Amino acid sequence: MSAIPSGHAASPRAGRSPLPREARDTLFLLAIIAGTLLPHAGHLPWWCSAITAAVLGWRARLAWRSEALPGRWSLMAVLALVIGLTYLTHHTLLGREAGITMLAMLMALKTLELRARRDAFVVFFLGFFLVLTQFLYSQSPLVALWMLACVWALLSALVLAQMPQGVPSLKLAARIAARNTLIGVPVMLALFLLFPRLPPLWGLPKDAGARTGLSDTMSFGAFAEVANDDTIAMRLRFEGPPPAQPLLYFRAQVLSRFDGTTWTASRVTWGAPGRDPVPEGPPVRYVATLEPLRVSALPLLEVAPGATGATLQAGRQTAMRGQQGQWLTPQPIAERLRLTLEAWPRARWGLSPSRAERNESLSLPAGLNPRAVALGAELRERFAALDDDARAEAVHRELLTRIRRDGFGYTLTPGTYGETTPNAVDEFWFDRRLGFCEHFAAAYVVLMRAAGVPARVVTGFQGGDPQLQDGDLIVRMSQAHAWAEFWTSTRGWQRADPTAAVAPERVQGQPLRPPPGVFAGAMDVFSPGLLLELRGAWERLNNRWQQTVLNFSAGDQMGLLRRLGFEEPDWGTLAQIAGLLFASLGVAGAAVAAWQRRPHDPWSRQRARVRRELARLGLETRDDETPRRWAERLGALHGDAAGALAAALLQLEAQRYRQDRTAGTSQWQRQFAALCAEFRRRNA
Repeated sequence: MSAIPSGHAASPRAGRSPLPREARDTLFLLAIIAGTLLPHAGHLPWWCSAITAAVLGWRARLAWRSEALPGRWSLMAVLALVIGLTYLTHHTLLGREAGITMLAMLMALKTLELRARRDAFVVFFLGFFLVLTQFLYSQSPLVALWMLACVWALLSALVLAQMPQGVPSLKLAARIAARNTLIGVPVMLALFLLFPRLPPLWGLPKDAGARTGLSDTMSFGAFAEVANDDTIAMRLRFEGPPPAQPLLYFRAQVLSRFDGTTWTASRVTWGAPGRDPVPEGPPVRYVATLEPLRVSALPLLEVAPGATGATLQAGRQTAMRGQQGQWLTPQPIAERLRLTLEAWPRARWGLSPSRAERNESLSLPAGLNPRAVALGAELRERFAALDDDARAEAVHRELLTRIRRDGFGYTLTPGTYGETTPNAVDEFWFDRRLGFCEHFAAAYVVLMRAAGVPARVVTGFQGGDPQLQDGDLIVRMSQAHAWAEFWTSTRGWQRADPTAAVAPERVQGQPLRPPPGVFAGAMDVFSPGLLLELRGAWERLNNRWQQTVLNFSAGDQMGLLRRLGFEEPDWGTLAQIAGLLFASLGVAGAAVAAWQRRPHDPWSRQRARVRRELARLGLETRDDETPRRWAERLGALHGDAAGALAAALLQLEAQRYRQDRTAGTSQWQRQFAALCAEFRRRNA
């Protein structure tokens, strides 16, 4: 960074600032760094934010007091500490999370060795890269505006670094940076509209898709993680009115294996193709926009059509229909998907499961939950006279009756089960009887299996926002849900939601939600529903941003070309238009550069015309000469014959430097041109 050398007189502009140039520019750069790092604070480890704040504060103190920078060994010690903490936190120095942590720390530490403009340039470009990494977390319009402001500020600091002399104002640097940014906007728009939408040449590390959401496994307490997450999981636009809330079950994963603690997906191999659902009633057709959900399954409205082994294109992945009716993807969903789908909410399916599938849906870990196993055996004995299907229905009704009758409570904070005993289901069903969807679904399935009825756990989403948003039904992460299925030979797999027996409002569109915090409670008292209205307005804006900007695809590019008059556009058409546009931009840039080389203010243009006239008279002039000097040299060259021309040049000097406005510029120029022409004619 440039500074006024010690012992030199400051320029008159320096009196406007109480700080030396170097201190002012350094504090300005530190403020920019803090603003760039601020959105990352929620994603970085707490110690990273703390050390970064301490380092920036330390550097600001040194700049304010004009003290010396720390030595190299001090920086090496802090760097070693940062590397060690990064490895202890992330167990690696590679990947997105560890990489961004190190990048933030290195940018902060680099400010402690700002000894030259070269060091400042390193900080600038680290800042530009850090701006880019924020879009790995969020691509909302608010983040885009904040990052644009950060880029503008970094460019302003870069402009300041290119002005080593004097004390240029921050306002001047910001104005130049804004002008240059605006000049680049047409190029940015052209690249956005015309650059081919190609598959990525690389993928993000596995930690890039990590977020709170559904999981491919379930254990007691798992769904408490999503209770506070009101972010949108998916948007659905139906042909006609959406189904009633009790029918909105979105199937993601089917969990058949239970080890006493955790439910996991089935290991049963694929069944024979051709096991389609048997539809009942008209289908529901809809378009779903799915956010990255971290699970290797598509949460589709039950029951989605498709035989076991059928495929569905989901972005760059191909989803396959599993034997349990779920749509599985090779990798966790890490991108936004837009799918056109249909479903039969009342279809029958799974009428003929394989023997392995039935056996897995009856198995229980030996020696665990003895009271639940005993109750299941008791129910099986009580309904032994009934056939298998009737017994399954009777056990199902009995369990739901007990949930309603025996004092079970629905709560999002039931505490931890299984700490003192491995029999968590027994503890829930017979002792505490407090829980939410996962507790009820898991206990129900264990009891059904103990009674000899095939059953399994299903996870996904249930319900949606009561009010449509721009015509879309909104399903949130907080509407994650777990329910159960049991099997009969006449109806196949039937949905059973024991949570609805204790909390029927849960299947009427009320998501998992803890008690409101202090701020939300105060806002509800002040203006009930205000937070929901503000959230809805923001989400509508965010959705339009996503649909218009983030989801601008190759199909949208071709549609734009059709609207411009191209009948059958293809990639070649796109390349030709892009080439023509960029060639035009190049010509325009060359024209602007040529224009900038010419003088533009009235005095400079007039001076250039006078010099051309004098050159035609044989007098070569220099840039550092005044009109008076030209008059003297003209008299020395041509004597008294050039007296009128010399007088005109002296008049020009008076007009320029003595503010003599008696003669208009254009009038003087015409008179001077006429005198030059007359002089040339006489001396021809």
